[in-house]
Amino acid sequence: MAGSGERRAVAPAGAVARSGPAGRFALLGWSLVLPLASMVGACLCCLWLASVVLVPFGLGLPMTLLCAVVVRWFADRHRQWAGRRLGAPIPRAYLPIPPGNRLTELQVVLRDPASWRDCAWLLANSLVSWLTSGLTLILFLAGLFYGGYPLLVAVTPPEVFREPFGFFAVHGLGQTLLVALAGPVFLAAWYRTAEPLAKLNAYLMGALLAPTDNAELVARVGQLTESRANVVDAGASELRRIERDLHDGAQARLVSLGMSLGLAERLADDPEAVRRLLAEARASTTDALAELRDLVRGIHPPVLADRGLDGAVQALALANPVPTTVEVRLPGRLPAPVESAAYFAIAETLTNAIKHAEADLIRIRVEFTHPPDHTTGELTITVADDGRGGARIEDGGGLLGVARRLAAFDGTLALDSPTGGPTEVRMSLPCALS
Repeated sequence: MAGSGERRAVAPAGAVARSGPAGRFALLGWSLVLPLASMVGACLCCLWLASVVLVPFGLGLPMTLLCAVVVRWFADRHRQWAGRRLGAPIPRAYLPIPPGNRLTELQVVLRDPASWRDCAWLLANSLVSWLTSGLTLILFLAGLFYGGYPLLVAVTPPEVFREPFGFFAVHGLGQTLLVALAGPVFLAAWYRTAEPLAKLNAYLMGALLAPTDNAELVARVGQLTESRANVVDAGASELRRIERDLHDGAQARLVSLGMSLGLAERLADDPEAVRRLLAEARASTTDALAELRDLVRGIHPPVLADRGLDGAVQALALANPVPTTVEVRLPGRLPAPVESAAYFAIAETLTNAIKHAEADLIRIRVEFTHPPDHTTGELTITVADDGRGGARIEDGGGLLGVARRLAAFDGTLALDSPTGGPTEVRMSLPCALS
């Protein structure tokens, strides 16, 4: 089922909602859209429940799965809206859909508590949206109506608009002007209550659409289990690579060195042959040392230990065949494991750009941000190129390996690479200064 197995279980909040008059008029537009959407959501909920009821009779299975996809998409749009109002993203924690047939997908969807929380939200939202967003719209329209009441009385027949509040009639221009004073009152009430009512609606969305504490705990345990397995697999793979490089490289060179020295001992009476064998031995020693240096750089580059992440990234950019600009803003040294993870993430991303992007320029930005008077913050890394785009996070690909490496530190990777380019890889690592 599309969208069921996301690696990152967070619905982005997008830009923070605007305030002031522009924000109020934006909310005015939403006060029309959200009540209408709540009616659609109520119909969708009824359709979904009807499909579920028909499943035991052999009917409704495709419709239930289709409704589940639409409901989750519908809920995600509301999560984004509520996240903008609350200033923080609202997480989503649907259970991943394992490989299998449609019946397997149906079982997971129906057993997922988040599916039923979505259903409860659809029913509650069909009422709350009218009490919050609908009230905002009514106050605004009432302000316009009563503010222009004298004009309405002047241009309409005598029997129309003569009881503005329903329990007394108006006669003459003076009384209509008194009624018009209610217009600014309603508009002021609209302006003052639009934001609180919108936040009240957003709080309800957050209460019903966000995962429960138990669901968050289960998701966190699953994430840690997956990241631990990835770390173990990565460590085992790295050990195999080191063993292979030592066996095929330095070890072979040293064996050749030993054979050359052994032959030199046997040919002690032939100075020219001994000289030739010693030259070969020296060349093997040089090659073995070079391969050992490369192996050490692959484990933990000396430049990273000596000059930190800033110097190491600058060194990567200088060695890059594609013109590369670097912008690093680090107030100090980061923990060694974080520096290593960030360095290899940048190196792998650069390698992908060089191999596949056909780019003319690559930009690297590294920045550490943290609240004032705090050392704990977030390391953000952006690697962008002007290449052909179309990059994907796929099984067996380098970007998936980077994502797994970052996940061990609770880091994330986001990819924006439309066909035709440009490509931007955004990585983040929560950490503290060392």
